[in-house]
Amino acid sequence: MTKARFYAVIRGRKPGIYTVWGGPDGAESQISGYRGAVYKGFVTRADAEQWYSAVSAPGQSPGVELGENPDPAAALAAGKIVIYTDGAAIGNPGPGGYGAVLLYGPHRKELSGGFARTTNNRMELMACIAALQAIKVAKPILLFTDSEYVVEGFTGGIGRGWRKNADLWRHFGALCDDLDIDIIWVKGHAGNPENERCHALSFQAASGKDLAIDGGFVEETKW
Repeated sequence: MTKARFYAVIRGRKPGIYTVWGGPDGAESQISGYRGAVYKGFVTRADAEQWYSAVSAPGQSPGVELGENPDPAAALAAGKIVIYTDGAAIGNPGPGGYGAVLLYGPHRKELSGGFARTTNNRMELMACIAALQAIKVAKPILLFTDSEYVVEGFTGGIGRGWRKNADLWRHFGALCDDLDIDIIWVKGHAGNPENERCHALSFQAASGKDLAIDGGFVEETKW
C-alpha cells in the first residue's frame, strides 16, 4: 500500500490540509479524541485538496461523501463485500480472540480464533487479516471496525513507523495492496447487530480451551 503523504481534515479541531500525521502540528492532533472526526489520507496534495473542496461544498454531507456512516445494505446491493471485525483480550494482555463477519450478496461467513496470551490491538488487527485472507473474489470492500487503532493506522499509511505489532501491520499492508478497500470506524456497543456479533465471537474465542500461541506477541518488561 502506498503511504499517505497528505491528510484532509473536514471535521476536527482545525480543518484543513496537513502534510504530516503525528506531532502537535499534524493531522492526528486535530482528530484524536475529537467526536465525529472526518478525515482521509492521500498520496498527492491535489487529491487531498480536490476531496476537501468537494466534501466541504455547500449542501454536501461529509458523512455521506467519506462514508463515515455508509449504508451496508446499499453497499451490498452495489456488489461490494461488507466486513465487520472486532478483537478482545481478557486482561490485555491475556487470553484474546477475534471475530469477523463477511457479507457478500446472499452469502454470510463468520470467522473467529483465540490465542493464549495477546493484546486487544493485536486481535483487532488479526480480525481484519483473517477476514481479508478469506476473500476469494475481486470486489470493492467496506470494512467496519470499532478500533480507532486500526482506522488511524490505515488512514495514516500502514508501515509509517508502527513499532508495536509490526508483524501484523506488515501482513495487513500486504493484504491491502491492490485492494479497493475502505475502512470505517463504527461505535462499539451501540446496538449494531454485526458489530455485536463480532464482539461475541471474539470473547467466545478468547474464553476457549487449548488456545493457540500468538507467536508475534512480545511481553513488555515492567520495571
